[in-house]
Amino acid sequence: MQVDAVIIGGGACGLMCAVQAGFWGKKVLILEKNERVGEKILISGGGRCNFTNLHTSDHNFISENPRFIKSALSQWTVEDTIAFFESNGIIGAEKTLGQLFPTTNNAKDIVLVFENLCRELNQDILYKVNIKSLIKLNNGSFQITYEQGGKDTIITAPKVVIAAGGLPIKKMGATDFGIRIAKQFGLKVTATAPALVPLISNEKDAKWYSQLAGTAIFCRVSNDRIAFEENILFTHWGLSGPAILQLSSYWRMGEKIHLNFLPHASILDLLNEKRRDNGKQLLQTFMAALFTKRFAESLQKYLPADTIIGELTKAELNTINDFIHHFEIIPAGDKGYDKAEVMRGGVATEELSSKTLEAKKVAGLFFGGECVDVTGWLGGYNFQWAWASGYVIAQQI
Repeated sequence: MQVDAVIIGGGACGLMCAVQAGFWGKKVLILEKNERVGEKILISGGGRCNFTNLHTSDHNFISENPRFIKSALSQWTVEDTIAFFESNGIIGAEKTLGQLFPTTNNAKDIVLVFENLCRELNQDILYKVNIKSLIKLNNGSFQITYEQGGKDTIITAPKVVIAAGGLPIKKMGATDFGIRIAKQFGLKVTATAPALVPLISNEKDAKWYSQLAGTAIFCRVSNDRIAFEENILFTHWGLSGPAILQLSSYWRMGEKIHLNFLPHASILDLLNEKRRDNGKQLLQTFMAALFTKRFAESLQKYLPADTIIGELTKAELNTINDFIHHFEIIPAGDKGYDKAEVMRGGVATEELSSKTLEAKKVAGLFFGGECVDVTGWLGGYNFQWAWASGYVIAQQI
C-alpha cells in the first residue's frame, strides 16, 4: 500500500488529521489498536461529546510552555470546528460555560462524521492493530511493523503521525506508546500524571466524605495558583465534580486545597440577618436551607449544629465562618489513570515545531493530541486541541 503518511491512533487527533489530509488529496492509513475508532469521543461528556468550547484560548491549557499552543489554535479555531461539524450535519448547542454538545446529544454522531468522511476520501483504517516497531530508514522514510490477526505486516511511509493518546483509561486500550516512541527517538518527555481526576480524602476525614456521598455543592475550589467555581461532588472515597477535576490538573501531592462553600455571600452576614429575624432557629436548620439536609446534618462533626443561632458565641461564629469559607483539605492522592479524563505532561513541546508539530530532530515524525505536553481544562478544550493539532499536521502531509 502506497501512502503519504501512517497515522497511529484513531482518536480525535488522528481522525481529524486523516480527513483533512484527504481534503488535500493525500492518502493516509490509520492504525488503530481498538475494534473501533473514537473510543474516548464516544464516552466523553457522558456519551454526549462536548466537542469544543466557545471560550477557548491558550489560558485554558497547561504546559511547560504555555505559549506553544497559540499557533495551532490560530490555525484551526473554534469557529473552524463549528463550521466543520455543521457542514457535516452536526449542530452545536451550548450547555454551560461555553461547552458545545451536538444537539442530538449523541457522541456516536461525531464519530460517524469521521467514519463517513474517511470512507468518502478513501482513507483506510485498520483495526485491532498492535505496533511492534517503528524505525527510520537511511532514505528518510519510516518502516512500521504491526501485527493484526496473528500476522505481521511491514509498511513504509515518508511520514508518521503519533496520535495514540495518553495513559488514562487502560481498559479502552490506553498505553504509553507515544511516550515510548518519543524516547526511542531521543525526544524529551515532560513528567506525566493523571489530570482532570477525582481526589481521595485523607484517612482522618474519610468517614465524613463517605456519609456525604452523592451530595453536590457549588463551591470555589482553589490552591496557591488557581481557582475554579463549579460544583463539587462528595464521594465514598473523596471529592469529584467539575471544580475538583479542574483543580486536580494543578494539584501536586501534599498540597492544600481550599474550599469556599459559599463563594458569593458571607455566612456571617446571613447569620446576623437570621439572628434579627428568627434567632431561635437551629444552626442545622439554617444550613439545610442554604445547602442540603445531608450536608447540614454532617456538620455535627465540625460545628455547633444543634445550637440556636441567637445563642452562638463570637468564637463559634468565627468557627462557622472558617469552615464555610476557608475549609482546607490535603488529599491523600488521586484516583489514577483509570478515572482520569486526560494525561498531564507528555512529549516536551521544546522538541516540536509549534507551527507544524513535527519533531525538530526527526524529519517526518509528528506528534499530536494528548501525548503532547498540552493539557486542556474540562469542558471541550482538549477536543479543540485534538482537532487543531490534527489539522496542523495534515497540512504537512
